[in-house]
Amino acid sequence: MKLPITKIDAFASRPFEGNPAAVMPLTEWLDDATLQAIAAENNLSETAFIVPDTTDASDYELRWFTPTSEVVLCGHATLASGHYVLSGDPARAAVRFRTRKAGTLSVTRAGEGYELALPAWKPEPKPLAHIVAALGLESAVETLWHPHRYALIVLEHADQIHALDPDFRALGRPSAADPEVAGSAEPDVLTIVTAPGDGTDVVSRVFAPGAGIDEDPVTGSAHAVMTPYWTQRLGRDRFTAFQASARGGHLTCRLEGDRVVLGGRCVTVLEGTFTL
Repeated sequence: MKLPITKIDAFASRPFEGNPAAVMPLTEWLDDATLQAIAAENNLSETAFIVPDTTDASDYELRWFTPTSEVVLCGHATLASGHYVLSGDPARAAVRFRTRKAGTLSVTRAGEGYELALPAWKPEPKPLAHIVAALGLESAVETLWHPHRYALIVLEHADQIHALDPDFRALGRPSAADPEVAGSAEPDVLTIVTAPGDGTDVVSRVFAPGAGIDEDPVTGSAHAVMTPYWTQRLGRDRFTAFQASARGGHLTCRLEGDRVVLGGRCVTVLEGTFTL
């Protein structure tokens, strides 16, 4: 069996920036074990699989897999999937994707790039001492949590974000047996660390070692969690953001009711065939 595969750098203005995702269009779903094996073989932070939606609820069904697991939401691979569809049909203005657990997501043309609408996942305050310690920090300005297993750690300065050197083993697999954790440990957490930016309004880094990704280059879903927080703190409905990974990526973020709208560009870097 031969399957088309396209590798796309999302939230990038040129190759080698942003977050790479594989987009693989299928005519029908393969079994989950095969989808997971393909994602492991690709060894990117996410592989997106799209299948035409026969229910008319959207244009395509969409699922995302890391090298080790299927995820609830992935922003950059959704943006990449939108780029894949829209770049192949210049007359088309938007595309909708039906997902298993994140509802219907849309990608729309916007100037030289795209806008991606995601659910707004507002985090709530929660003590996360074990995560703060795993990040190598003594304290944080605030720690917040969203039930989809997102931890938001707010620091004071951008230079603290750039200097982070986490203990990935501790961050990815905190032990519930640790008396200091006392059963509150959350395995397989996506940890977002953020602060006011030094060239943008907001800067962040994102870590998910429990899902096989020590540091994610640019994370759309993390901004679905950060945007409700930062719009409230900044007192306005939009801001600019930079995710300060080695590759780096710029985004615009806007809160519209119960949706977060992210803006960014994409670059196709590889087109080929995956042979099973």
